[in-house]
Amino acid sequence: MNRLHTHPPAKMFQSPTDSSASGDEPTNRWASKKATTSQFIIFAGAIFGFSLARLPYLNISGSAKSSYANSAEPGEWYWYSKGIYRIAITIHLAAILPAGLLMVWQFIPAIRYRFLLFHRINGYLVSTLVLIANVGALVGARRAFGGSLSTQAGVGVLAILSTVSIALAYYNIKRLQIDQHRAWMLRTMFYLGTIITMRIIMILAALIASKTSFYSTTMTCGELLSILKTNDKVNPFYPSCGEPGATANTLTIVQAKFGTQPEQIASALRISFGMALWMALFLHATGVEIYLGLTPREKNRLRQVSYERQLERGFNHPGSAGLTNDRWGDAEAWQPRKELTEK
Repeated sequence: MNRLHTHPPAKMFQSPTDSSASGDEPTNRWASKKATTSQFIIFAGAIFGFSLARLPYLNISGSAKSSYANSAEPGEWYWYSKGIYRIAITIHLAAILPAGLLMVWQFIPAIRYRFLLFHRINGYLVSTLVLIANVGALVGARRAFGGSLSTQAGVGVLAILSTVSIALAYYNIKRLQIDQHRAWMLRTMFYLGTIITMRIIMILAALIASKTSFYSTTMTCGELLSILKTNDKVNPFYPSCGEPGATANTLTIVQAKFGTQPEQIASALRISFGMALWMALFLHATGVEIYLGLTPREKNRLRQVSYERQLERGFNHPGSAGLTNDRWGDAEAWQPRKELTEK
């Protein structure tokens, strides 16, 4: 977002082991470049493809089969079709889907070098969209796949993690601490990618849970009516909804079974959603730290670039003007290299 680099990259994708230090073996550098490129294609491609596939959801209440109203989990539209929850889902989808499409371009080195203005503007836009989307997600979490406490807590933690990561990335780039800016933006991207892994885990867990008759959840009679459309289809299977005094808010038990009955499919997905969210969040939070730990050369290269930029701007503690562990922790004081990695 600030003046980060002045020389064009030699490669389209930056390898984690890129360095001008002597002694690098060409074979290892080539293998590392291939690995980094493959990782980018997999993870960035997944986010871009998922967001692109969900763009029809922006037709929130449309009659098309691809609209959110007709594609969401059975029973979801009952809550999200009105009131504050309609506003929440609209805000969330209208912000997070464009953010997913724009986010991947931030991690292509050629764009950062050759189109720096685009990188800056796009970075601010993506960050703003994610923050707006988080507001919608937090408001709508009460009705997301049943809105259990585990689901609400998971959505809240994901919103906090992504918001804090964006804030720290912003602070570090303002302090020209490029290595830490990279780390926190990578964390943001990985955290947001949780939604894709979560859906895979959720479906697998729902299929497994359906093999037994031990799992069930509750739904209101209003939800069941919105799924099955008529009372003639609701009352024979859920007689409590047909009893005198029953209302749209009357609760009834629905078996979790990923079969042919849409309300049972919804039940199976609901019991799996919270667990899948927490498991996916754990996997992504762990995975990004492993990746950062496996790319120390890129971190050190950007630390040197940060030192140059901070020294040029007259910052105190050049090389450590941002949030670094030698200033805020007990790490040894960082020392710049005499030989610059960028020539």
